[in-house]
Amino acid sequence: MGKTTFLLMSILLGALSASAQVPKGNIFLGYSYASAETLSTNHANLNGWNGSLEGKFLPWIGIVADLSGHYGSQDVPVACIGSPCSLAHADVRMYNFLFGPRVSVSVGKIRPFAEALFGAGHVSSDGFGSDTAFSTAIGGGIDYRLLPLVGWRVEGDFLNTRFFGDGQNDFRLSTGIVFHF
Repeated sequence: MGKTTFLLMSILLGALSASAQVPKGNIFLGYSYASAETLSTNHANLNGWNGSLEGKFLPWIGIVADLSGHYGSQDVPVACIGSPCSLAHADVRMYNFLFGPRVSVSVGKIRPFAEALFGAGHVSSDGFGSDTAFSTAIGGGIDYRLLPLVGWRVEGDFLNTRFFGDGQNDFRLSTGIVFHF
């Protein structure tokens, strides 16, 4: 009985000391790449930015607000009455405004995390219109601690949007600096 009590007390004290080292939240700012089906079924290579704010309400669970903007160009098929189709060049801008839970755990200098984010996406282009639709991002990443309150993040998300009444399955990769508070 004494060994079991000692073991349980050791685990409890270890968990409490580990949770005291967990930051209350973080701010991330960085570069982002998206392979996206914005105006057609052809994937466009879009470059841009990604930023997020996370507040933790438990040591391993936080709520995230994630904003991103991606920019580039895409060839869009037009006048497809027969073969071959003509292509038009379009400049594309895509924004996502997402919110949801993130689960993470710190292990030494790294902090792996997984997230499920939900919100809205907006796409616009010159000459092809714009649309705002439901958007989700399911993914995760790793924070690597460089200094006590500063780290580097690499993150990948499966991004699903519903622009122009059709579903798009995209991939977003982001990297940059993360500040813990």
